[in-house]
Amino acid sequence: MLAHLGMRKVVCSVAKALAVTLVSVGALAAHAAPLKVGYSDWPGWVAWQVAIDKGWFKEAGVDVKFEWFDYSASMEAFAAGKLDVVAMTNGDALVTGSGGAKSVMFLITDYSSGNDQIVAKPGIKSLQDLKGKKVAVEAGLVDHLLLVNALKKAGLKEADITLVNAKTNELPQVFTAKDIAAIGVWQPVAGEALKAVPGSKAIYTSADEPGLIYDVMAAKPAVAKSRRADLLKMVQVWDKVVAYIKDPSTRTDAIKIMAARSGVSPADYETFVNGTRLLSVAEGKSIYAKGIGFKSIYGSTDFVNKFNVANTVYKQAEKVESYLDPSFYEGK
Repeated sequence: MLAHLGMRKVVCSVAKALAVTLVSVGALAAHAAPLKVGYSDWPGWVAWQVAIDKGWFKEAGVDVKFEWFDYSASMEAFAAGKLDVVAMTNGDALVTGSGGAKSVMFLITDYSSGNDQIVAKPGIKSLQDLKGKKVAVEAGLVDHLLLVNALKKAGLKEADITLVNAKTNELPQVFTAKDIAAIGVWQPVAGEALKAVPGSKAIYTSADEPGLIYDVMAAKPAVAKSRRADLLKMVQVWDKVVAYIKDPSTRTDAIKIMAARSGVSPADYETFVNGTRLLSVAEGKSIYAKGIGFKSIYGSTDFVNKFNVANTVYKQAEKVESYLDPSFYEGK
């Protein structure tokens, strides 16, 4: 009997040790898993392709796996728990979060400076000319915001037009319909729309409202804590990417890499890059200073939050500060 009890104690001890070992191995395996990052066809995010092709993540000691999506599909994947990090606008982070997929914006990659556009057919010369006409946009996303804000500046309301909801990647085809006067869309899809309807032109762009649309990398709150070291390395890699794109001696190579990812010519892609204000870490840090207005990500995100509630994108205002974490700019 005593021998039997002794054997049970030994077995229990071995079992406990094995359990601890398995938990430790599991934890290490989870930590060793690549950081899954969703990105899509926007110049400020396609810029990551430079780091991917150059092997800079490996040099920095961070294991990442970038996955290519259509924009709205990337947010859906993030909401479904299939991604650790996703590239989206500050306003769309609130939209995604309102549905339960909260995030932490740990890096500002850029702000749109002309690439988000209200593109109109020939004969439409101003925003006022849109009154009573149909305008297509992906409702609730960033260019819906641009459109409504543009109409407001022109003395119009959303009710003065007929809004047609369509996926962003489908808008060039939608634009060819006879009854659609204009669309709200971003590059490079805007370029496709301009080619689809000869004589069309942008009558309003994000260059008219710098800071209205910030583009960010957002992580799950749990990932922001458990993989903080990896995210900090991503921030430093981003600084290297921006420097490479802005340096005249390497800019051509960078644009060639980005153009290949998007499937357009380097000449076309250079115009897209010119419409994007890429932000170094130092510049992003200054934008992360608390303030009102579009020069601060706090002011910009608060503005979008109010817009989303006013336009019933979601019912209750989100807690803006819970999405923003400037500490990643401190490098520790």
